[in-house]
Amino acid sequence: MINSISNQVALAKTAASTSTGQTTQQFSTFLKDSINELNNTQRASDIATEKLAKGENIELQDVMITAQKASITMQTALEIRNKAVEAYQEMMRMQM
Repeated sequence: MINSISNQVALAKTAASTSTGQTTQQFSTFLKDSINELNNTQRASDIATEKLAKGENIELQDVMITAQKASITMQTALEIRNKAVEAYQEMMRMQM
């Protein structure tokens, strides 16, 4: 997800030379990809935890690492959402 954010920053720098519709589509694609990546990390964590609970051949440290990655990804997504909502609210308070 962090790599995706870095890529989006690079896209934002070149967005000035692209049309609004194309930029909107790029952001939409980025947002969908980020949500899918978040979902995949959560699923991987759930699968690893389930395997451990069933007694299948999986190392505890692998389960813990997967769970931590999922947790960090979720926290990052929530912070990004919070910043986006905060920016939207600030724009709504602007006087025209």
